Amino acid sequence: MELFPSSEFTSHIEELIRRNRVPGLSIAIVQNDEVESAGFGMASVEDGKPCTANTLFDIASSSKSLTAASVALLVDDNENYPEIQYDSIMSELLPDDFVMAEDEYTKGITIDDILGHRTGMPGHDDSYMGEHAAQPDNARSITRNLRNLAPAAPLRSRYLYCNMMYTVATHLVEVKTKKSFSEFLEERFFKPLGMHSSSLQPDGTRAKGLGERLAKGHIWDKTTASYQEIEARNCPEGQGAGSVVSSANDLIKWIKALINQEKPINENVYQGLIKERSSREPKGGKLKPHTSPIKYTAGMEVYWYRGHAVYGHNGVVSGFGSRFIFLPEFRFGAVVLGNSEGTNSVAAQLFRDLINEVVGVPREERTPLLNIQMTAKSQQGTKAKKKAQGNQSNEENKMAKKPREKKKEKGSRSTQPQTRPLDQYTGYYWNAGYHGMNVEIKDDALFIDATDRSMAFTLTFEHERDQTKYTAHLSDFWEGGDDLIPAEFVFDGDKAVKMGLDLEPLIGDKIWFERKD
Repeated sequence: MELFPSSEFTSHIEELIRRNRVPGLSIAIVQNDEVESAGFGMASVEDGKPCTANTLFDIASSSKSLTAASVALLVDDNENYPEIQYDSIMSELLPDDFVMAEDEYTKGITIDDILGHRTGMPGHDDSYMGEHAAQPDNARSITRNLRNLAPAAPLRSRYLYCNMMYTVATHLVEVKTKKSFSEFLEERFFKPLGMHSSSLQPDGTRAKGLGERLAKGHIWDKTTASYQEIEARNCPEGQGAGSVVSSANDLIKWIKALINQEKPINENVYQGLIKERSSREPKGGKLKPHTSPIKYTAGMEVYWYRGHAVYGHNGVVSGFGSRFIFLPEFRFGAVVLGNSEGTNSVAAQLFRDLINEVVGVPREERTPLLNIQMTAKSQQGTKAKKKAQGNQSNEENKMAKKPREKKKEKGSRSTQPQTRPLDQYTGYYWNAGYHGMNVEIKDDALFIDATDRSMAFTLTFEHERDQTKYTAHLSDFWEGGDDLIPAEFVFDGDKAVKMGLDLEPLIGDKIWFERKD
């Protein structure tokens, strides 16, 4: 395509990253085995380090394609893993660990269901404990905690994006191969494909001596009109759902292997990965011009544009964004990685332009360059908004980070004064699936510090009515914001004995914690 020598294309990218507040962006393109790549902007604003095609980023949920492919390799290996097939029952493969809250799910969920987000399980993302918790989660503990979490829909009844099920998939890989997921990725993908700069977790990058190539994540602070820089974070509790670190030059090798079915990808593995497993309704019930409804395959989505299949996935995690696409009919693929969440807005517009070029859409039928200003405000809003992105809110910006699955209901301002003493509410509360939360008093308000979670946050309670109904103001530890969620306390005499938090709206009830002190 010879795009990068083009001053028009370079100016287009530079304008997009400026408008969307993306400090640094890497892009790589493959067509007919020829690869082009380039970097734009800065890997770190504070250090002034330039971003190149070899800069390393947390690719977040774009990692899911590698997770699905890992399982697909086991399915294809009938000599060593004959019991692992797409229709294999998960509880038969992991009888001690894979137990759901209801028996029909335990006995029914298959590998296909997990890969296609059709298990009926919602995100329950606030149930994960981060690496700094007293008892951090890992792939095994995430799997074993399924029994304590309520499903939200009947099995195979609808598409429900669920990060934890991809972490469960890595637990299956680890148990059956007797290797860590990091070792498996290294042996089966990174080494064979020459992805020598890729790893699982930022600590894996540093262990390879590549820490200096890690981009810093950036979050735009509207109050100071400046960037907050953050380090890429280890997330062992989210492996498989995300946590691969890669560069544009490395990740395009994976896309090229998919397009050409290069080892370790063969025809059987490829067909297993592109098999359609679930579908979702377009946002607002309307399709974009010339596009089909989106289907989810395995770690990828697919839609048709003017009759041509477009596969891909994206990812968002605090401070980073990623997206890849490929059109097998044209042996074309592209990768965009960046160091702010505005990356996916840039990728959406770049990919639209690239796809139009590849497919051969007449110039007069194309949308003019830069006609859509997708600002950082629209992309870097509340945690609830990012959760909607994670739930695939539209064709171009979805499958985001391990985010909040649904925008929280807005509470009202306090209509009654707080008359009960706040110390009647304070104490340690426990839910088997969501673990412990300590209610304390801070600045004359009830407060929960939940920064031990994988998606760290705090809750500040505002009284509404009856001394039991509250609005909890959720602030993301990294990005701030003010998501409003319903909260409730139940009393026995002068002591609160239960607390309900609407942390997973899709289940139709609050998450109830019992006071334990």
